Amino acid sequence: SLASTAITCFTRGLDLRKETEDVLCPANCPLWQFYVFGDGVYASLSSICGAAIHRGVITNAGGAVRVQTLPGQENYPAVNANGIQSQVLTRWASSFSVTRIKNTVLEAVGRSVSTARPSTGKRPKKPLDKKAGNKDCKADIAFLIDGSYNIGQRRFNLQKNFVGKVAVMLGIGTEGPHVGVVQASEHPKIEFYLKNFTAAKEVLFAIKELGFRGGNSNTGKALKHTAQKFFSLENGARKGIPKIIVVFLDGWPSDDLEEAGIVAREFGVNVFIVSVAKPTTEELGMVQDIGFVDKAVCRNNGFFSYQMPTWFGTTKYVKPLVQKLCSHEQMLCSKTCYNSVNIGFLIDGSSSVGESNFRLVLEFISNVAKAFEISDIGSKIAAVQFTYDQRTEFSFTDYTTKEKVLSAIRNIRYMSGGTATGDAISFTTRNVFGPMKDGPNKNFLLVLTDGQSYDDVRGPAAAAQKAGITVFSVGVAWAPLDDLKDMASEPRESHTFFTREFTGLEQMVPDVIRGICKDFLDSKQ
Repeated sequence: SLASTAITCFTRGLDLRKETEDVLCPANCPLWQFYVFGDGVYASLSSICGAAIHRGVITNAGGAVRVQTLPGQENYPAVNANGIQSQVLTRWASSFSVTRIKNTVLEAVGRSVSTARPSTGKRPKKPLDKKAGNKDCKADIAFLIDGSYNIGQRRFNLQKNFVGKVAVMLGIGTEGPHVGVVQASEHPKIEFYLKNFTAAKEVLFAIKELGFRGGNSNTGKALKHTAQKFFSLENGARKGIPKIIVVFLDGWPSDDLEEAGIVAREFGVNVFIVSVAKPTTEELGMVQDIGFVDKAVCRNNGFFSYQMPTWFGTTKYVKPLVQKLCSHEQMLCSKTCYNSVNIGFLIDGSSSVGESNFRLVLEFISNVAKAFEISDIGSKIAAVQFTYDQRTEFSFTDYTTKEKVLSAIRNIRYMSGGTATGDAISFTTRNVFGPMKDGPNKNFLLVLTDGQSYDDVRGPAAAAQKAGITVFSVGVAWAPLDDLKDMASEPRESHTFFTREFTGLEQMVPDVIRGICKDFLDSKQ
């Protein structure tokens, strides 16, 4: 007989390892806790058992399901079926389908796939492991708790118990999640930082000790303060690990959350809102902005908001929240324009530029590059110099630290020669961006030139844009505006820069950086 793997109510498609796998769903899963995205073809983020009930393959009595891995797609639809409301998802990297298993005798194998920790074989019961924590859930988390008069002393204590349970289930440890707590009331107070404790026991004790502050529910003020101040390296934030703020809100905030949400997204922080006892119809008149949850969360896609009816009997809400916080690949706001772009500089080395102006061009490039978080997992920089010929000064994979990139830019030697900008764009698209085309970062090309090109720029620039590269043109002195506009991405006005003098390049730095970031954000929405 074919063996099938016993799974939990919360096991997701992406927790399975095989292309096709037979699984056994348990009985009596809580329907309202299922996350299901799509219909028929489900995003791999979806609960398998939830999808199977939604599809009508099994009922809530559980049973055997065959799961088939499928490629990712765009626009998973929301459909209500068999008591489960599936949700919309704009795009996801992989999917799965669920079907009935035809008449095979199934026996459940003891190996249960738990979800908070994807199965990696047996976890050794060494004391050492406990110190390391749950390595499958790497995250730096700030719990922003409600300390306002809205919640009151009694429910504040229930909130502390709930946060404590979430903290324990996360599996805090040196290699696992780190947490800190901020209390929101009239003024925000950082109670403890990520670096203060790395063991669940210590965190629990610190949470128990928290005193209730009282005051207005200035959650917006607290969220902005936390996004800006909490996640610094000196306060214990780790590089390349998702930053998360979980906002607990009893009722509604006294202030505005919109600006705080924007700041958090700019800082690369993923904001979740756990709302408890949300405003009733009679209370809505008192709420400053009814859409406060949507304005604050990382993405308004259903994943980042979480509701609990009251603070009583919340134990069953702990695990689904922990699973969300451990879904590394769902943290859409970790990517910011500063840490998720490849910028290629195409530098005119023609004889009209001259040695001293060429230095000013290199200074401009350094100042733009300096703004980005350059690392092997972050943004990357490349540079090509051209005359009639092209020379790759360094490619995207040559240097993975800011210091090395800046020193490589300083060491670029001036070529001097003619101007074939079109050829140079084709060369760069093929040789410098070609190897990066399936990477996670968004691609940008900055073309710097001081004169008329001897060849056609329009065709090569269009080909670069078709290959997914956003082109900015930066012209100096005799560079004709028509050429610059022909090279630039749409809308051409905002992708074209011009200055009469090379000394004018310096003033353009902030606008160029802002342009890159604006395009990055637009591409993510």
